[in-house]
Amino acid sequence: MATKPENSVNDIKVDPNALYLEEIFTDRRVGTIRRLTPVKKDGNRDSARAVIYQGETQVLTPAGALPIGFEIGAGSLEEAAEKFGQLAKEAIERTVKELQELRRQAASSIVVPQGPVPGVTGGGGKIQIP
Repeated sequence: MATKPENSVNDIKVDPNALYLEEIFTDRRVGTIRRLTPVKKDGNRDSARAVIYQGETQVLTPAGALPIGFEIGAGSLEEAAEKFGQLAKEAIERTVKELQELRRQAASSIVVPQGPVPGVTGGGGKIQIP
């Protein structure tokens, strides 16, 4: 019997107490900075919550462009722009390490059948790894 997913389509709704006004700034060369300003239900600034800055850049791979996103701890747009380069470099390095680890894991996983193949008569592999 199939189980019902926790988040069904009928449960999708926006939390009116967690709204942000999103602004995007870009140099049209290296990446973008998103400024997320918290707002109340009526659209006015919510000064009880901090403004959030997020950075995004891309790395070209053989499979195409890979987006890299990261948080920027900053108190202003100017500070976020100054920190962008170093944080982008760290995020790219972290992503490259994660991809290398995934590649290593995929290369080292060998699937060995443990018995006869379903639907095939007359045997199956006898190879077993201790």
